[in-house]
Amino acid sequence: MSNACHEFSRYAAEYGSRNVIQRLVADKLITSTEPHPRRILDLGCGNGTLFSLIDWDVERFVGVDFSDSMLSHHSVFPNVELILGDFNDPALFERVGGEHYDRIYSASALQWAEDLERVIESLASLNTPMSLAIFTAGTFKTLHECAGVIPLLRTSDEVMAIAEKHLDAQFEVVHYTLEFDSVREMFRYIKRSGVSGGRRVLDFSQTKRLMETYPLNYLEFEVVFITTPSH
Repeated sequence: MSNACHEFSRYAAEYGSRNVIQRLVADKLITSTEPHPRRILDLGCGNGTLFSLIDWDVERFVGVDFSDSMLSHHSVFPNVELILGDFNDPALFERVGGEHYDRIYSASALQWAEDLERVIESLASLNTPMSLAIFTAGTFKTLHECAGVIPLLRTSDEVMAIAEKHLDAQFEVVHYTLEFDSVREMFRYIKRSGVSGGRRVLDFSQTKRLMETYPLNYLEFEVVFITTPSH
């Protein structure tokens, strides 16, 4: 396992996207893949961030997401198939397991698995090289400490322990920071970005108090990258 720290200290709006960190994560998955896979399964593909970063010829791309509205914004080409499905449903892996892929990607989605071990075990059964990125409890670390709330996500150690049981993989824990002009903009980002999974952990008065006392001008993110070798 290796650790890296990537500082990213610019306000998200400058990039015209609320999903700056997710894009960085997807880019890391793509740029660290050699050789380039021609047949790809993207689990939790969202609106197509990972697909948009692929700069080589792809023979077949299958994107899976549980949100129909997200899929409606995904690029569609003759070699792209989009599936409305949920990785929490075991039937999904029976459906996608019927064909060959060169690599499976999942960027910024598997942290919301109801049973991560079952999902990892299902992925392992596909016997396909994979590149996964999973946000962990180190995300919003100081915010959680200041608010006195328990993180919704698993720790990096928990994620790696689960993956190690089923995969022969390399692990890298990467820390990102994202700076904001104001605490108000920071909280607006949390609400809109999707990093929080749409889960509200503070009521209005708690949020107001935290906005007044939060000591940093940036948010922290922690991501475990899990990579298995190409065949």
